[in-house]
Amino acid sequence: QVQLVESGGGLVRPGGSLRLSCAASGFVFENFGMNWHRQSPGKGLEWVAGIANGGVSRYYGDFVKGRFTISRDNAKSMLYLEMTDLQPEDTAVYFCSKVDGYTWTRQPGPRGQGTQVTISS
Repeated sequence: QVQLVESGGGLVRPGGSLRLSCAASGFVFENFGMNWHRQSPGKGLEWVAGIANGGVSRYYGDFVKGRFTISRDNAKSMLYLEMTDLQPEDTAVYFCSKVDGYTWTRQPGPRGQGTQVTISS
């Protein structure tokens, strides 16, 4: 059974940074691409960033503009999202999700419960 547990969210001031983590279990992590999505109140799920199973190919939403870095540690079955220069519009619940199938796609597959990120002064 796929299990994904996000952590690292919190309240930070505009311009601040956070590092989100996602612990994966229940599947062979190194075989699958992964994504981060987010959802803010009243909005649908928005894709943030993705990474292929090997960790070399990385993809970002246009709004990221170089502020976020996605990475993974296959030996530890961990996914990360390093976020810098955070702005109020980045406030959302952030989810990690496993790609369905062996080819990376930004479509959300199974995901965790999410971690809340709030940007406010």
